[in-house]
Order: sequence, then structure tokens, then C-alpha cells
Amino acid sequence: MKKLGFGLMRMPVIDKTDAADVDIEQVKEMVDLFMQNGFTYFDTAIMYNGFASQSVAKKVLVDRYPRESFTLATKLHAGFFDSFEDRDRVFNEQLEQTGAGYFDYYLLHGIEGAMLPKYEKYDCFHWLLQKKAQGLVRHAGFSFHDSAELLDALLTKYPEMEFVQLQINYLDWESEWIQSRACYETAVKHGKPVIVMEPVKGGTLAHVPAEAEKLFKDYAPDRSVPSWALRYAASLENVMVVLSGMSDVAQMKDNISSMDDFKPLNEEEKEICRQAAQIINAQTAIPCTGCSYCTGGCPMKIAIPQYFSLYNALKRENMEEKGWTSSFASYDVLALKFGRARDCIGCGQCEGVCPQHLPVIENLKLVSKSFDH
Repeated sequence: MKKLGFGLMRMPVIDKTDAADVDIEQVKEMVDLFMQNGFTYFDTAIMYNGFASQSVAKKVLVDRYPRESFTLATKLHAGFFDSFEDRDRVFNEQLEQTGAGYFDYYLLHGIEGAMLPKYEKYDCFHWLLQKKAQGLVRHAGFSFHDSAELLDALLTKYPEMEFVQLQINYLDWESEWIQSRACYETAVKHGKPVIVMEPVKGGTLAHVPAEAEKLFKDYAPDRSVPSWALRYAASLENVMVVLSGMSDVAQMKDNISSMDDFKPLNEEEKEICRQAAQIINAQTAIPCTGCSYCTGGCPMKIAIPQYFSLYNALKRENMEEKGWTSSFASYDVLALKFGRARDCIGCGQCEGVCPQHLPVIENLKLVSKSFDH
């Protein structure tokens, strides 16, 4: 299987204010281009494109191609079931919406610390294996947004899970919070192939600062900026598929040209990506160094450096287009253990010890405005 996957989550729409108003004819053209070039992996989920994605998959793919000619993945999200019976209800609705008959890959969706108890309360890991035994799922796994430590614990507890889907890109590779490298290495340790999500970080790595773009263009003038991000993720040996949420035919053509005759990045190209990451990360809204001097005496136990890191990541993203980013999920995970940004009482002890002399209190208000809803 070629390494590029079509993520059916940012499909083109006719009415820009309605994510469910998918431009079916354009998506058919995109699917045809994808299949004609030998790419076969499609990824959908309940809530993608305003809850229309699974039905669109039926119209543009399932109804138009032989079932064995493509690979279809979908997911069970914790937000859509509240009982043991609900698991089957959701699954049967997905079969009906897609018309697929079975799913090649089925994932427990977006596992992190806050959601995990629900998946375990309703025994979803073993339920998924039952679906596999019934022939309704061919490969069982999960997508993941948390620490390498938790991933290690899950893969140890549920060794029957066959693969894991991780957020991996050159910007998050060394991130202390996203932990792309650490999570990837954990999957490798357990012998689990990786499906990559957010390789272009929702478009962030398609529109990089001019200094970073110059690095890429000086080396390969004819290669697009987002192609570097795709190839970076695909160059990892244990990566099976790199998903791209393509939004028009032009993006599809560019990605196909980058991945059709795929060659892994060489060491010089990897170094260029590392340099680009440094440039992008340097353009931060809050120049916190993460020293954590501020947290020890915080009476509300607020995770100040971590929240600033997530805020910086959020400000690098095009939220008008995306509306959601994994930074929101990461914030909620932290808030299970620490005070939220809105809990700040303005005592000022943090500002008294900050070696960068940051206006911590005001910055926490910015964080709260973005994340506390």
C-alpha cells in the first residue's frame, strides 16, 4: 500500500459556512485521481465535515468502486456512546452510512487521559476485537493524543491492538507536550505500525514563515512547502500511512506528485526540516522557556509553561479554517491534574520569579480566553 492516505475531514464545500455542504463532484474527481494513481487508503469519522463525512464516503467511494479495491477506516468516539448497547448502535449506523459492509481499519478515536476511563468502562478494546472476530473489522487500533508513558501502558495492557495513529510532523517531533518522537518510538518498541495524522499540522506547515520557506526553496525550488512535511512523516520506517486532509484538487495533485514515487528524506533534508522547525517555533506569542520557576509556589497549581506552549501552538494555526486543533484536547488533559488558566487569582508570585520577566497573569488571561469555554 502506498503511504499517502486521503483524510475525509477537510473536504471542499460549496457553502463556506456549512462544513456538511460538501462539493460532491469535486470530491469524486479527487477520489478518482487518488485511485488512478494507486493510492487506496481513506479515513473518515462520525464528526468530520459537519457529520457528513461517512455519508459522503458512500457517495464518492463505496458506491463507485469495487469494495476490495480500496481501504476504509473509521472510528468510535467517546462522545457518541453512553452504554454497552450504544457501541453497537454507533457501529451499525456507520455501516449503514458508509455502505461498506466492513471496515478495513477501525479505531477507538482520540484516546487521551480524560477519555480513556470511558473506553475502559464500556470495555471498548475487547468489543473492537469481537468486531474483528465477526469479520466486520479487519484491523483494530486506536488514535492517540497523550504521553508516551500512557501509550506504553495501553500497548502493554492491550497487545492485541494492531496499530496506532499518532500526530507526527517535523514541528511536533521534539515537542515536550505532543511527544511525537517519544510516542513513535513507543509504538516501534511494541512492534505496532503507525498511521500518521496531522503531518502538515492542519495546514500550519503549508504556510511557513518566509525564512523557513527559503530553506526549502533554496534546496528544491520546484518542490512545494507542504510536500516536505508529508515526506518527513513518511520517511519514518515504521509509518504505514500518512493521512492528508486534502481540501481541493490542487492539493490532491500536489500530494500525489510528492508521494507517488516516494523516496525518504536524506540527512540533509531532515536537517532542513529541523532548521525550519526552529524558525517556526521561534515565532511564538509568549516567549516562555519552560523553566517552571513559576509553578512551584502557585497556590492554584496552574501548569503555566505547558499552557503557554499550547497557546503558542494555537496561535501558529489557522483557526478560521480549522476551528479545532489537538491543542484543545491537550489543554483539557492537563486541566484534569492542574488548575485551569481561569483559576489564576493574580497573586503575582509567578511574575516575581520569572527570569524572562513575563507578564504571566495577563498571559494566563489570553490562554483562558482561548481555551476555557
